[in-house]
Amino acid sequence: MIARWTLLCAILTASLMASGVQAACTGAVAGRNGPLHLTGGDPEGGVSITFLGHASFLIESPAWVRVVTDYNDAIRAPVTPDIVTMNNAHPMHYSEAVEPGVKYVLRGWDPAGGVADHHLEYRDVRIRNVPTNVRELGGTNSIFVFEVADLCIAHLGHLHHALTPTHLAELGAIDVVMVPVDGAYTLNQTDMIEVLRQIGPKLVIPMHIFSEARLERFLAQAGAFYAVHREADASVVVSRTSLPEAPTILVLAGR
Repeated sequence: MIARWTLLCAILTASLMASGVQAACTGAVAGRNGPLHLTGGDPEGGVSITFLGHASFLIESPAWVRVVTDYNDAIRAPVTPDIVTMNNAHPMHYSEAVEPGVKYVLRGWDPAGGVADHHLEYRDVRIRNVPTNVRELGGTNSIFVFEVADLCIAHLGHLHHALTPTHLAELGAIDVVMVPVDGAYTLNQTDMIEVLRQIGPKLVIPMHIFSEARLERFLAQAGAFYAVHREADASVVVSRTSLPEAPTILVLAGR
């Protein structure tokens, strides 16, 4: 799997970025030179991203911090995460039954009725949120940003609208985006592609897919702006030097 990803980047990238460049969203991540324990033994200390299904991903840092996005009762990782994020209070995106051993639970809304505001630093990972609105719930969705392995990774959550200049400024420079592509329960596909063009990541990973037909419609439209690569596995290791120069959609196995 890693070999295929390396080959893809060799084709897409005319020249690799210097490995010492820091993530652009807020600068260097504390603890960056911690012990390397990545599955697959990536020598450059990349971040492992595994698509668990729906909108849930397992993110594993070089210092072995484990984060699960959109933690819920239906989909669980094969390991207990250190941190879980829940972008909104929808059954497939949150849980009240958090397993023992989880150290931090970050909700994309404020249960007390305010606006969620997270700034967590744990070992070699920083996590923050950018609040947005959820149409049908009348509450708050959060885009979570994960700063890890000199990369800035954004999970758009259950996004229903275009991003404002304020949202974009709060996001900062993003390298990798997990994007909902269903086009019905979240923002329509045409406008979601425009959101991606606003953010300008080098790597886009689809989620919230629902059906192969919906994914194919999204890829057909996005193909005008992005190269498309389909990965046979659910996991990939990404490092700053492996980011493609040409913006690329990476479809991981699973739904």
